[in-house]
Order: sequence, then C-alpha cells, then structure tokens
Amino acid sequence: MAPLPETHPASPPPELDAELVRKDGTDPEPRSEESEPEDELDPWDLPELRDTGVKWSDLDTKGKVLRVLKSIVKFILLLGLLYVFVCSLDILSSAFQLVGGKAAGDIFQDNAVLSNPVAGLVIGVLVTVLVQSSSTSSSIVVSMVSSGLLEVKSAVPIIMGANIGTSVTNTIVAVMQAGDRNEFRRAFAGATVHDFFNWLSVLVLLPLEVASGYLYRLTKLIIDSFNIQTGADAPDLLKVITEPLTKNIIELDTSVIRDIATGDPAARNKSLVKIWCKTEKITNLMNITVPGFANCTPGALCWEEDGQIWTQENQTETNNLEKCTHMFVYADLPDLAVGLILLALSLLALCTCLILIVKLLNSMLKGQVAVMIKKVLNTDFPFPFAWVTGYLAMLVGAGMTFIVQSSSVFTSAITPLVGIGVISLERAYPLTLGSNIGTTTTAILAALASPGETLANSLQVSLCHFFFNISGILLWYPIPFTRIPIRLAKALGNCTAKYRWFAALYLILIFLLFPLAVLGLSIAGWQVLVGVGVPVLVLAIFAIVVNIMQKRCPHFLPSFLRSWDFLPTPLHSLKPWDKVVTASMTFCRTRCCCCCCSCKEKEKDEEKDDVKTKDKSLEMYDNPALTIEDEAKVTATHL
Repeated sequence: MAPLPETHPASPPPELDAELVRKDGTDPEPRSEESEPEDELDPWDLPELRDTGVKWSDLDTKGKVLRVLKSIVKFILLLGLLYVFVCSLDILSSAFQLVGGKAAGDIFQDNAVLSNPVAGLVIGVLVTVLVQSSSTSSSIVVSMVSSGLLEVKSAVPIIMGANIGTSVTNTIVAVMQAGDRNEFRRAFAGATVHDFFNWLSVLVLLPLEVASGYLYRLTKLIIDSFNIQTGADAPDLLKVITEPLTKNIIELDTSVIRDIATGDPAARNKSLVKIWCKTEKITNLMNITVPGFANCTPGALCWEEDGQIWTQENQTETNNLEKCTHMFVYADLPDLAVGLILLALSLLALCTCLILIVKLLNSMLKGQVAVMIKKVLNTDFPFPFAWVTGYLAMLVGAGMTFIVQSSSVFTSAITPLVGIGVISLERAYPLTLGSNIGTTTTAILAALASPGETLANSLQVSLCHFFFNISGILLWYPIPFTRIPIRLAKALGNCTAKYRWFAALYLILIFLLFPLAVLGLSIAGWQVLVGVGVPVLVLAIFAIVVNIMQKRCPHFLPSFLRSWDFLPTPLHSLKPWDKVVTASMTFCRTRCCCCCCSCKEKEKDEEKDDVKTKDKSLEMYDNPALTIEDEAKVTATHL
C-alpha cells in the first residue's frame, strides 16, 4: 500500500490572522488541544452503553446457550445483591438507633426548645440522621402529640426536619461511587437533588407556616370535616422479605426511644436490643393498701382491716415466654458496642453490594437492552403530552416507595442507576419527588391504624407531612424554570467530581455541624439565634444575589464586585483547600506506611543475606579441587 501524501494545513488568511492578534499588540495565548474536547463533551450526557462482545447472530448454538445461562446467573446474582443491599440498609438503621437512639429520645424531652420552630426543624434533622429512619422519628412525634407533651403546631417543623434527615442515606450511597469521576458526578447530583428540594421547600414553607399556620389549619379542617374511623395497618411488604435475615442479626425494641421521649424514667435503664420476642401480659385483680377511703378504686370494694385501708385494683404483669434468636441475644455488650459493630458490618456490606451491583449492571446493560431501557426511562411522550412524563414518573416513585415502605431504600436504589447513566438526573428528580409522596401515604395509612384516642392527632401530623411535600412539588416542579434543585445538584456534582473530599465535608456540614450549631443557638435563646443567624442569612443572600448578577448582568455591579478576586483565594476557591487536604492525606499515607516500608526494607536485607550465602555455597560447589564424593558430603551437610 502506497504511503499517503503529506498534507500541509493551509495558512490562515491575513484578515483572520490579524483578528488573532490582541489589541495591545501581544500575541494571543495558545489554546490547549485538550480543552477543545472538554468544551464539546457535556459530562451530564448519558454515556453510550456499547456492546463490545460478539453479536448474537454470529454465535453458534453452544455460544447462544452459554450467553443465556450467563444472563440468567447475572440476573439471579443481581436480585441477591439487591436483597443484601436492602437488608444492609435495614441493619444500618438499627445500628444508628443503637448508637444514638437514647440521645434522640433525650433531645425530644426539652419541650421549651421544641416550641421554637427553627430548633424543632434541626431537631427533626438530627434525630432522623441518628435513627436513620423518618418513620421512627415521626412515630416519636406522634407519640408525644398523643400524650399531650407536644402540640401539633410545634410538631410541624419537626416533621419538616425529618423529611430533610431521611435523604442522608442515599447521599452516603452516592459517596461510595467515588471511584469513577463522571459516575460520581452523576450519582452525587442524583442523591443531593433530594437534599436541595427539601432545604428549599423548608426555606419557603417554614416561615409561611410560622406566620400563617396554613398546614395546621388545612389539616385541622380535613380532620374535622370527615368522620375518620380506625382502619387497617399499612401493608409491610418489604419487611416480609427482609425479616428472615435481619431478625437473625438484630431485633430492636423501639418503644424504649418513645418512652424516653415521653418522660418515662424506667426506660433510660432499658436496652434497645430486644431479648424476649414472645411475651404474655396477665391482668389480675389484686388487693392493695391505700392512704384513705378517698383513694379507693372507683367501683371496687374498699374496707378497713388491722388499721389499714384496703381496695382492689387490676394490675398487669408481663411474663417472658420465648427469647429472640438473633446473634446478640446472649451477648453481654452495651448498646453502643453492638451499634458500632453493626455499623461497621452494614457499611462494609453496603459498599460491597453497591460496587458489585454497579459492575453487574454495567455488564448486563449493553447493546439493544441498554438502548431499550434508556429509551423507556428517559424518553418523553410526544409533543402535546410531554409534560405528563414527569408526573407519571412521580406516580411510579410513589408506588414503588409504597411497596418497599421506605423512601430511603427507593432513592438509594436509583442512585447507582443515575451514576452509571441508565437514568438521567432530569428523570430521577420526579422519581424522588414521588418517593416523598409515597412515604407520606404510608404514614397516613399507619396513622389510620392508630387507636381511637390517638387517631386524630396521628392523622393530622401525617397529613401535615403529606401537604408539605405537595406544596414543595408545586413550588419546585410544574414550571421548568422553577426546577432549581436540578441546577444546584449539577453545580454540586461538578464541584465534588473535581474535589472528591468535598462530598464528605458536605455530609458532615449539612447533616451534623449546621443542625448542631443552630440547635446550640436556639438553646441559648431567641436573642442569640436572631443576633447570629440574621447577619449570616443576610450575608448568604447577598453572596447568592451577587453570584447571579456576575453571570447574568455584571454591568449593573460595581467594578470590584464583578469578580471575587478582591477576596483572599481561600474565601472564593477550593483549590488552596484541596492542596491542604492532599498534603495532609499524603502525610498520613507516608506516616502510616513508614512501618510497612521499614519492614519491607528488613525483608529485602534478609533476602540479600540469603542470596550472599547461596552465592558462597555455589562458589564452594564450583571449586575444581572437590571430588564427586566430597561434593555429595558438602551437599548433605548444607541441606
């Protein structure tokens, strides 16, 4: 084959050459060749899942059978990994309850702080993060409202906080996909779009609720208008599947947290680890002494004998019949130790399952299967009905969450799918909003199963949760311009893809340090909270407005505000912080590996000594003065 002739690029005309010269006479900076494809490729575009294997038509009968068998085995493995993934989420929730459940109950005890709506909001966030379950924190609130320790008005901000705290689980799942930069970008954005929706909804609806009480008034009107009767409990389909495994690992008595929150002093000394799974309550009529006839039980006998006044009273005793079968039933360990053990094991299982699920999905979703799945999940309806697609996705999210009985499980399951590019961020957003609706309908059905004396309060709290999410959807979804959570999640995804350590900082800051700081200021009093919070809030609003104006209309700003370059670099860029984090991690790595390196050096020295001794023995064997008999003797002696 003849070599191709060399082609020389044509020189640009003088007019274009002159345009490339700057006005000040200096030559333009050469454009790097690497920057051009970055401008053309959008990192948010879904990747093409290409089929790199042999085509189906090119396979023989044996190859086709093997491929079908491999697909079946992969599908069974995927189902098994999903099962372990869901069970590990359940164990993770139990571990967090063991570590921080009693602390969560103590937080709920301070009714003076709970009357402050801002403090109630951050308490809802902290408690839900501690127990890893919005259902548990909501049930604690319902118990406190039913017992008269908390008013429904004060419970509304706590429910809003519980809605925020429940999104921490899928954010943790997204952090585990930090291996690939673009996968991490999409996965973290898919998880945090839930966070931004909840925080933005709270920023608008909490002041509105404090000023007008519209959620309280609306739900009160619904409760008073309908004669609601006690109904059946919500179907718990997921528990039926996961319980055979999880109940052999750990079982908890969550009533202890509720008893601590409602002020029962005896509950503080109880363990959250359930020991007796089968108990029997026996009520007997007992004779007891009372101080006087006025203290006798109404309608019961009352008499005086030997100078003491006696009456009869029903007393209930609990008989323990059968112990539980989980692995910690005979372990003489405190709740904290059991919780930390389960926390480590569940995180390990969660991370392992997630990595294997992503690898399996990447190997399965290829060729025509991938094209079909991506089309079904991400394609809109034809033109007049394109807007219906998002609302249909909401219904799917609500239905799936209702089936699995947990928004955390559903959002954590779609996070890796967003990461590998099967579901787009624009489609994951309505699915997440539907999941919020699904978890509130479950709470409503659970409230309908409450006894008659607590039915109204339980249902009103659940309806407040439902209408809060409906109001948030009306604010941040119907008009495309208002879908701000998607844009914020993309910006955060880009930031964490560039600086991956920022994801861990985000988790600690948003779900722990910020709520703790606001709670501390709330405990100090209204004056301190307003004195510190208002200037910080004004500064944050000013920075946001200036950032928007710098991008949209910089000519309206003073010259020094058109960029943040007048500030020190660490105040407007993460690059200096990245250098500090990288240097500290390098320092820790070298320090931790010091012992390993010294051990390796010792091993190398020992190997060198062994080589030297072997060389000496070889020199002895190479001596021509040795006869065969002497060589045999030396060899035997050497061995």
